[in-house]
Amino acid sequence: MLTSSSHTGRKHTAESDVAIIGAGTAGLAAACHLTAAGLTVTVLEAAPRIGGRMVTDQLDGYELDHGAGLLPPDCAELAGLPGPALDTALALRPFAPGALLRAENRYLPVGDLRLGSGRYARGKPRGLPRQRPVTGVESVHAPTNWLRSRSPRGTLGVAGAARALSGRPGHGRSRTAMSDALDLARLRAGLARLAHTSPERLSARGELSAATALATRGLPARTLTTLVRPLLVALLSDPALTTSSRVADLTLRDFLRSGLCLPAGGAATLPRLLAAGLPEGTVRTSVRARSIATHSVSTADHGTFGCRAVLLATGAHRAAELLPGLRVPEHHPVTVLHHAAPEPPMTAPALLVDADQKGPVTHTWVTTAVDPSRALPGRTLVTSVVLGTQAAAPSASLDDAARGQLAELYGASTRRWELLALHHDTRAVPAMPAPHDARRPVRVLGGLYVCGDHRETSGSRGALASARRASSAILDDFGLRPAARDEMPLRAVA
Repeated sequence: MLTSSSHTGRKHTAESDVAIIGAGTAGLAAACHLTAAGLTVTVLEAAPRIGGRMVTDQLDGYELDHGAGLLPPDCAELAGLPGPALDTALALRPFAPGALLRAENRYLPVGDLRLGSGRYARGKPRGLPRQRPVTGVESVHAPTNWLRSRSPRGTLGVAGAARALSGRPGHGRSRTAMSDALDLARLRAGLARLAHTSPERLSARGELSAATALATRGLPARTLTTLVRPLLVALLSDPALTTSSRVADLTLRDFLRSGLCLPAGGAATLPRLLAAGLPEGTVRTSVRARSIATHSVSTADHGTFGCRAVLLATGAHRAAELLPGLRVPEHHPVTVLHHAAPEPPMTAPALLVDADQKGPVTHTWVTTAVDPSRALPGRTLVTSVVLGTQAAAPSASLDDAARGQLAELYGASTRRWELLALHHDTRAVPAMPAPHDARRPVRVLGGLYVCGDHRETSGSRGALASARRASSAILDDFGLRPAARDEMPLRAVA
């Protein structure tokens, strides 16, 4: 039985099968897996709220995420969570097309490169910025049926695709336009091959940094610089592209096949639904762990919680404080700006990437075009992301620089935009340089486990996957399922 006292500072003992430290996505998902298996669980969270990095503030009718809050629409880890709450309540709002790359005064839709997508196959994408002339958009579109083939061999040749992209000879198309079209055709063919390549084959490739690997892919330098690199930077939150090429390949493949989504109502929706699926009293907030052992957690003001096993589900730095010797990766800083605009600068629910890098913003989107529930009717919310060293700039100067760049990107004045919030996180995204172990062990020793995106791949998908593996390891050790070969006890702290 779980017993407690409402008086802060009073010593008491809480008995449960598993004590989980951290009520972020990983900790709550692990609690769902373990309670579904019949175990009693206590989740201890030091903060007064749950969610970890998936936090949403409410301000004057706006839902403002602390982070980018992007999710894949077909995340298997979400589908694999026990309980009906997520199936019935979690709505994902897609970016469509997946991304618009603004390069050299052109808007290049990447959404029509996704498998089975033909919505933006011909003509101008609908909903682009309306106040700025758009040139060159038509030249980047081609029929997408040549991308739908299950094998790249079934696609048009590069030269034929280039002719489709640039128009027939004799219709005013220059050699430069033909050269650009050839570059884009090669890119389309390369992305088609990547989208059709199995994850196993991608994982078997030689591992380099993403930046180094790009130079070996046989694409023109200009195409890499203006198209592929900016998109990868946005997807990985890594301006220098030091990320493992295997992780980069898998990330880009997933994006091409399924795109990205926002959880309806804000990033906090996911942890809130996870917590709602747990038995009442499972999660305790404002309880800070002071030390851990294999069968107990000592807290600063709430006594000792006894248990059969302890699962650390905090960020990497906090986990290392409680478990000295645990490896702590470097992190990529991220700053998110939320602006209220008097009218939508773009109606397309697309991720707009600045391939020209004319300012601090890496990518931006009209949040209310993707998810109208993020603001009251008639209001417009624009979210922008700043990466790297520029993310640490003073708020006032960062906002000024971002406004000038956003005015150029959206082709609309930003003078009347109101900065609603600016959130800076120096530890937003765990770095994944090569060589990267995407399945770092979650069992430290019998009775002590660790999970989080720093044990897998950065982001919600990695957090959920590592929570599932940690839960499986605990169930193995409790004799509730056969032991998994890749989760044998560690001889030393990793």
